Amino acid sequence: MAIRQCAIYGKGGIGKSTTTQNLVAALAEAGKNVMIIGCDPKADSTRLILHSKAQNTIMEAAAEQGSVEDIELEDVLKVGYGNVKCVESGGPEPGVGCAGRGVITAINFLEEEGAYEEDLDFVFYDVLGDVVCGGFAMPIRENKAQEIYIVVSGEMMAMYAANNISKGICKYATTGSVRLAGLICNSRNTDREDELIIALAEKIGTQMIHFIPRDNIVQRAEIRRMTVIEYDPKCNQADEYRTLAQKIINNEKFVIPEPASMDELEELLMEFGIIDEEDASIIGRTAEEEAA
Repeated sequence: MAIRQCAIYGKGGIGKSTTTQNLVAALAEAGKNVMIIGCDPKADSTRLILHSKAQNTIMEAAAEQGSVEDIELEDVLKVGYGNVKCVESGGPEPGVGCAGRGVITAINFLEEEGAYEEDLDFVFYDVLGDVVCGGFAMPIRENKAQEIYIVVSGEMMAMYAANNISKGICKYATTGSVRLAGLICNSRNTDREDELIIALAEKIGTQMIHFIPRDNIVQRAEIRRMTVIEYDPKCNQADEYRTLAQKIINNEKFVIPEPASMDELEELLMEFGIIDEEDASIIGRTAEEEAA
């Protein structure tokens, strides 16, 4: 069976890395062979799996050795909880160069070094924020990831980001096999949040694959640099991640999304009481001013 390559996108700060690592831990517990590729200069996509502050990145190793051709796979690929393979792309120093180039360099290096072994069931790309440049869009643009999951919440900007990411998927879906596989709601305890995200999913032609309730045990596990699956495997939140894992294992709904217009998003937000007419008017005027 072919490796299922999945990318996790979403607004910055929405909990992508935490959600990805807990999901991957649940997949590993279920007997799946998984690799995480962190596509963020912060290099925090694998720390809960490895129980470490930060993993040595491909870009750091390349700088130390002189070039990416001079590093070995074992220098940058580490194995953590559940035999999950962990890699961080890294990036340049803040303010210097394009961080997206680290993603391109990392994926090319891993392919050339044979990191995508035949026994892998899943590869997850944990990608920085929105689809803002070609480098961070590489898992989509280069047809590396076929399944895109968007982490979202009932907050306005998280929903806007999800819609923008859907536009990015549409751009590359016409020439490749990339598809939107669903929205993962990482709850922020907003009013009628599950109903809102289900409605957003329907609006853009996808599904809310799972609603993850907010629970402080996630933060307690993070303080110990652990996933909830490992820290407290019998808690309810661990079962939520297990449920998400099973839904992804069984998922067959892969679509080219139909992103909503700004007016449609505002109507949805007004319907659920997230914004009122005055808010919508201000947003509309701001959009017109930016366009001008």
